[in-house]
Amino acid sequence: MIAIYKREIRAYFFTPIGFLFMGFFLLISGIFFAAGHLLSGNSYYSGFLGNLLMVYVFAVPILTMRLFAEEKRQKTDQLLLTSPISIFEIVCGKFLAAFTVYAITVIITFLYAVVVSVYGTLMWAETIGSYIGFLFLGAGYIAVGVFVSAKTENQLTAALTTFFCLFVILFIEPISRMVPVDIRSGLISAGILALFIAFFVFINTRNWVITLGIIIVCALVIMGLWFLHREIYFGFIRKLLGWFSLNRRYQPFTLGLLKIDALVYYASFSALFLFLTARTIEKRRWS
Repeated sequence: MIAIYKREIRAYFFTPIGFLFMGFFLLISGIFFAAGHLLSGNSYYSGFLGNLLMVYVFAVPILTMRLFAEEKRQKTDQLLLTSPISIFEIVCGKFLAAFTVYAITVIITFLYAVVVSVYGTLMWAETIGSYIGFLFLGAGYIAVGVFVSAKTENQLTAALTTFFCLFVILFIEPISRMVPVDIRSGLISAGILALFIAFFVFINTRNWVITLGIIIVCALVIMGLWFLHREIYFGFIRKLLGWFSLNRRYQPFTLGLLKIDALVYYASFSALFLFLTARTIEKRRWS
């Protein structure tokens, strides 16, 4: 994994990708800082980091688009697939390299907080909490980008698909407020979710028996809950969308609250997408 990590770090800084990401991120963040703090005299720094969430949607695809898509284009993925290291080590090495570049860029913006502390009153607890949450939130976004890159064979396609996924994640909270919350809608959405799970299993296994088993189990669970614990379907869509809302769990950090459950969620979310990435590549290795 260390060899993969070093190779990817070199690739970021021997190609324009790393500098493009850092330059774009720091340029936009600098504009936001100048407009929101220097010119207005505002010392509420946590609000500055919150405004950068939209920048994620554009910056992270630049960072992750080449990780696996470029390997396929250059036909070097065969060397990785036949190397003695495990698939998960390859995925983790690439993810950690991307996260390192991202973390360096975010840490550089800490200089803005120092400027605020020199010329104004800085709430250090809120600021440090915001940066911790910011780093973990970015890890989740990067994990999504790594997964998308492994699924595509073109950097532009990987970037656009990642952009779309992150855009949906960013606005999933306001979307959840517009969905129906009645019990019948919850039952229907549970059925759709079960079909999606079965479809996902079939795509990855190509096994009709396993897929049919998943459908039967999901149907029994859904009907059992309908008769025994029907109220669980009240607001089911909103609860489901809320589980994928990364930004909702970031809000307590801006208040200086170090939420362990949110950190565990971000780590689990990242691990899930890294696992799915490894499974995707493992499937390609055996095919």
